Amino acid sequence: MKVAAILGAILGFSALLISVVALTQSGGSASVQGAASTAVATTLEVTLGDIFIAPQQLSAPTGKVTLQVKNTGAIQHDLSLEGGPGTALLNPAEEATLDLGNLEAGTYTLYCTVPGHREAGMVTTLTVGGSDEQASGHGSGSGRMLHSDDNYMAGVLAYPAATQGLGGQPMQPVMDGKVKVYELTASEMQWEVEPGVFRDAMAYNGQVPGPEIRVQLGDRVRIILHNELPESTAIHYHGLIVPNDQDGVPGLTQPLVLPGESYTYEFTVVNSGSHMYHSHMNGSVQIPMGLLGAFIVEDGTEPAVDQDITMILNDGPLGYTINGKGFPATAPLVARQGEQIRIRYMNEGLQIHPMHLHGMPQLVIAKDGYPLPTPHYEDTVTVAPGERIDVLIDVTELGAWAFHCHILSHAEGPNGMFGMVTALIVSQ
Repeated sequence: MKVAAILGAILGFSALLISVVALTQSGGSASVQGAASTAVATTLEVTLGDIFIAPQQLSAPTGKVTLQVKNTGAIQHDLSLEGGPGTALLNPAEEATLDLGNLEAGTYTLYCTVPGHREAGMVTTLTVGGSDEQASGHGSGSGRMLHSDDNYMAGVLAYPAATQGLGGQPMQPVMDGKVKVYELTASEMQWEVEPGVFRDAMAYNGQVPGPEIRVQLGDRVRIILHNELPESTAIHYHGLIVPNDQDGVPGLTQPLVLPGESYTYEFTVVNSGSHMYHSHMNGSVQIPMGLLGAFIVEDGTEPAVDQDITMILNDGPLGYTINGKGFPATAPLVARQGEQIRIRYMNEGLQIHPMHLHGMPQLVIAKDGYPLPTPHYEDTVTVAPGERIDVLIDVTELGAWAFHCHILSHAEGPNGMFGMVTALIVSQ
């Protein structure tokens, strides 16, 4: 179902403005055998931010070029020359020197390699040689990266784009008497986040997010983890009240689950609501790479709705994703006017994501699995890492409505929309 005709008229975000910081040069000389020639050594200052690189246009004469790189952002960034050297990941306030070597005349591209950051605008160009004005480091760049109408519209026209793999599929248990048995295999794979963009992932049963587990309050469940990763892992049941020895923290409540090993968890489900399961080993890597899933417990008091939708938010090595995909590969929400839908937001990422729906308010009914005594309306629902927020939406307005993270660098860059963007499509 292509919705570009509607989306093209109504989806819009502000362009990301890029500020320019001063750059400095230092001169030097080197002898060249057989000729009285002078080579120029240039040092430029580059600032990394959330999410930009400044300056957006660098220039230097031919010769040795060195960059002094500082991360002024609140999250990790790096800087790499396309096809060449790069810095390590820099923590906030960390600095590094990037030696680009002797560069011939031409235009070079530098960017942040963290997935999603280049698309968000973390890219700059270095012009080597050229006019005296360029060589002086005082070119007439605009100080911002101009957006591309063609690229923007190409993304809209492609939405929703087909990709390999579909995450969060409902998992049916195998019954062992009265025990519901689920088997999860953790392994490495290539996951297609956007059309043609495959990234290294870790997955449960070959999907990101992992299979959705949905049970009833009071059920007895058994979860068998098979570790096919090259490193140890474990599963923690985030938000569920379980016996201590089932909590999934290696070294504290259980042994490591080594590569090639299996481990069994078993417990009775004693609290209802929207919860999650995920790795608790090397968690800042394994979870953003895909070892995560929804664990939903029903107790018979859920409001009757036309659709019950899980929306898992994530950021990190896979980029900015909703249910494992980035725009234009995110799945639209499709509803009829007059329906009511429930969305269960689950943030498995490393950053806060304020989720904004155009056109209709969201009634917040539960947080972290617990019903709110006084539900309230919001148009932008902030979901912090580890949080689960449940909302009800009365589908009242016809059309295609933008639905996105309102940290705009997670949703749109100079080349258009990407990452944490989808749409609610309402028909009669």
